[in-house]
Amino acid sequence: MTAAIKRKSKAYVWLQSAYFQKPGLTKKEQRSKMNDVKLAVLGGEGTGKSALTVRFLTKRFIGEYASNFESIYSKHLCLEGKQLNLEIYDPCSQPQKASFSLTSELHWADGFIIVYDISDRSSFAFAKALIYRIREPQTSHCKRAVEASVLLVGNKQDLGHVREVGWEEGQKLALDNRCQFCELSAAEQSLEVEMMFLQIIKDILTSFKLKEKRRPSGSKSMAKLINNVFGKRRKSV
Repeated sequence: MTAAIKRKSKAYVWLQSAYFQKPGLTKKEQRSKMNDVKLAVLGGEGTGKSALTVRFLTKRFIGEYASNFESIYSKHLCLEGKQLNLEIYDPCSQPQKASFSLTSELHWADGFIIVYDISDRSSFAFAKALIYRIREPQTSHCKRAVEASVLLVGNKQDLGHVREVGWEEGQKLALDNRCQFCELSAAEQSLEVEMMFLQIIKDILTSFKLKEKRRPSGSKSMAKLINNVFGKRRKSV
């Protein structure tokens, strides 16, 4: 994760939409007016993380992906009047085991999409472990002013005839851990995939606003400091 972000190597794939590029502004000026949103798509091997991401970015469905390298996709979009530079981290597949670390992802991402396959119960158990890791009480590994946005996704709804995880189970896991939840099919539901991504991005933008409200301005901070030093009342003698 860290190496991929720092190096921006061959695995760093840029898929940019140009529909909001304003004539007369240089790329540097355009970027300075953008809000950066970083989103990590996580889940077990074969759950469809890359399929969902590419479906959102290109509206195309591709069933199989090389799983031995990680990618960061970038897309420019305009949402709710804001120009955004969206980065989506798609990690290489990892074995679905309990011993894993999300330290780099927790520091990097503003929000998370956690994906499981409704026809694979082990992928649901792995999604649960990922959510528990993200929702752990804040420790030194990642301190946030506002809780991270998390969306739990049950993918491959088109395989309902071999379903192993019920809709109610996914909904309960999400509610218990303060997450959004949806079920869909990357293979068949392009619009639903787009709406899913837009929803988590909106949640992240809302968390940005909350973070700004909780951050004291420079003048208020200075006033508080001065008050702490000089503002104590003296007892009259």
